Amino acid sequence: MVDFLLGLIESADAERVRRRLGLHRPDAAEGKATRSALYASWKRMPVPSSVLLWALEEDDPERNAVVWGHVSADDAMRRAVVRGIPHGPGRTRAVRVENELRREQEPPVPEHFSMYGLIGSLRASTSMGPARAAATMVLGHPGWQAVAEADRERPLPGYARWALAVRPDCPPALRAQFGSHAKFTHRVRQAGVIDGPGQYATTWSPATQVLMVLAMGTTMFPTRVREAEDALRPLVRSQLGGREDAWAVLAQLVRSYHGTIPELVTTAGAVA
Repeated sequence: MVDFLLGLIESADAERVRRRLGLHRPDAAEGKATRSALYASWKRMPVPSSVLLWALEEDDPERNAVVWGHVSADDAMRRAVVRGIPHGPGRTRAVRVENELRREQEPPVPEHFSMYGLIGSLRASTSMGPARAAATMVLGHPGWQAVAEADRERPLPGYARWALAVRPDCPPALRAQFGSHAKFTHRVRQAGVIDGPGQYATTWSPATQVLMVLAMGTTMFPTRVREAEDALRPLVRSQLGGREDAWAVLAQLVRSYHGTIPELVTTAGAVA
């Protein structure tokens, strides 16, 4: 966990701090066995839904298979993985599906969808269960575009809007179309939808959990994890920098600290 933050300061300072704390330098050459162990650990770690989306945005078959087996993955994610739906910005080419995943493993297609199609099934949703099921059939940019157009033409039912809004891949403009008041946005956040890794790194807690996710993020979502690094780097350098005593305090606090990473870093810097 501390290593993720050490990666945000000068390398010479980081090496000195590692020696002081008795930490080993992370192995840059990640072997297959190490990666498999990380994947197994990642699958068991509950995370906000947006974190899984960041992994899906890599559009990598191996990572997609890991997301498919994650404890926090939902039917919409698993359906998208099995169908090879791309998630990265601007990508349209289907993602190869790993051999271990078969189309038969796709979650069942909702009955209302078979009867009424995508928009019809969303409009027919008079309770949350059917709405959530129908929402899993929105796949990729074409699906979201169809939903946005249908909602502009005639607002979708409240249950359908909510089921769609809490999908982490719901386009921000469409989510704002569904609602933007404080209570709505608070509930969306509670559902695990986060604006980006920068917000996750600076506002989510406890720090221990967030650091574990971000440390694994260097493998699972390397493209987006840079946003978290950029958000934290100025504070880590100003509050901790190469101060060995401050890092020692942080190492003592981190496992039991209940606040956010910025609060942890600031506290460690002040105590030292």
